[in-house]
Amino acid sequence: MVNLVQAWTENYAKVRPAVSVQVAGGGSGVGIAGLIDGTLDIAAAGRQVKAGEIQLATARNGSAPREFTVALDALAVYVNEHNPLDAISIEQLAEIYGERGQLQKWTQLGARNPACRSDDIIRVGRQNSSGTYAYFREVILGEQREYKLGSIDQSGSKDVVGLVSHTPCAIGYSGMAFATRGARALRISMTNSTPGILQRPKPSSTVPIPSPGPCTSALPENRRARPKTSSRGCSGAMDRTSCARLASSPFQPPPYADRTCATR
Repeated sequence: MVNLVQAWTENYAKVRPAVSVQVAGGGSGVGIAGLIDGTLDIAAAGRQVKAGEIQLATARNGSAPREFTVALDALAVYVNEHNPLDAISIEQLAEIYGERGQLQKWTQLGARNPACRSDDIIRVGRQNSSGTYAYFREVILGEQREYKLGSIDQSGSKDVVGLVSHTPCAIGYSGMAFATRGARALRISMTNSTPGILQRPKPSSTVPIPSPGPCTSALPENRRARPKTSSRGCSGAMDRTSCARLASSPFQPPPYADRTCATR
């Protein structure tokens, strides 16, 4: 969201040059906390504002935050370009990222990567104030399971993909729009026995986004632009209210994504 907000700021300055707008990143949780404290006028987020956060903001500021859907986004699971793995399931992702997960080696997934001599799966993710972090946990791990300790957590989506692109043993989750050379998105399936969907993002600064609609069986992390939240409905292969949407392409991104912006 920070890149989008920065673009808005630059264009707003052309219309209202006398108005000063300051933009800072840090994760959805940081933005919403600032909204609650009254230090921010607008907070961009990748999830909806929680009921408790709305109550705090209302009590401290005298009015409830309002949410506006402003953009669509999609999540992809990336591996290094030298990794021969082509597809992965949500079940396998849970065993990689979740506590007590049993998948620790690439060869356990049938991938023999000469560039990764240790064969260890290096997990890259986001910090816990990130809406992407919260959404990935909800969709992949569920409400009762925590992340496994030992991941390399990055403060920005771009940093996740950048690290994966330079680390042959790495896997990471990040926004589709952050695809870069050296990393590629995997096919995603709901279970180990179903084929994955390939809608691979290509390095690009512009990603056409379709109108909201039912999702398919790519792990589309579709989030609709509204203040951080994790409940998104979908049908078909992702048949749960809070479904995953990870992996898509600038030309055929997942049917809909969820990103939110909260304002006071």
